[in-house]
Amino acid sequence: MSQAISTLFIILLVCAVFIVLSSRAAGGEPSLFGYQLKAVLSGSMAPEMSVGSLILIQLTDEKEIFQAGDVITFRTDENILITHRIMEIEKSGQQFITKGDNNNGPDTQPVMAQNIVGKYSGVSIPYVGYVFHYMNTKQGALLLLVIPGLLFLGHAVFTIWRALRLIEGSQKSQLKEES
Repeated sequence: MSQAISTLFIILLVCAVFIVLSSRAAGGEPSLFGYQLKAVLSGSMAPEMSVGSLILIQLTDEKEIFQAGDVITFRTDENILITHRIMEIEKSGQQFITKGDNNNGPDTQPVMAQNIVGKYSGVSIPYVGYVFHYMNTKQGALLLLVIPGLLFLGHAVFTIWRALRLIEGSQKSQLKEES
C-alpha cells in the first residue's frame, strides 16, 4: 500500500512538472496530439460554453477551410485569445466575421485566417477552467509544484519514520530473546 502511494505521488509530481514546464516553454497551454485546453473567461459563448469551463480546441493552420457556424479560437491584435462563432466568410476564406453566441452583434474587427489558433472540438468541462487558468499564473505554477512536492516529502518522512520504528521494535525483541 505504501509503495502504491509513493508511486502515485511521484507520478503526480512528474505530471505537475511536465505541465508547468511545457506551459512555460510553449508560451501558453501545452498541446497534445494537436489539441489544446483553453479556459473560458467570459460569457460571450453562453450557454454552450459557460464562464469557468475548460474547452478542447483542435489546433489548425492557415490552410484549414472554415465554414459559417464553426466555432474558432483566434488571437486579437492585442494578443488576446477569443473563441467565437464564424458568421460570415469574406475574401475567399481569408477573413471572417465572428460573433459570440451571447453577444448582440458581430465582433468589430474581422478575423484574419492567420490569426486563427484552433477550432472548438465540442468538448467543454464546466468549472475546471477556473483551476486551469489559475495554474497558468506564477502563483498557480508554484502551487502546482510545491503541494505535490510537500506531499511526497511528507510521505517519505512518514515512511522512513515507520521503517525506523519497525527496526527498533525488532531490535528490542531480539534483546529480550537474548536475555
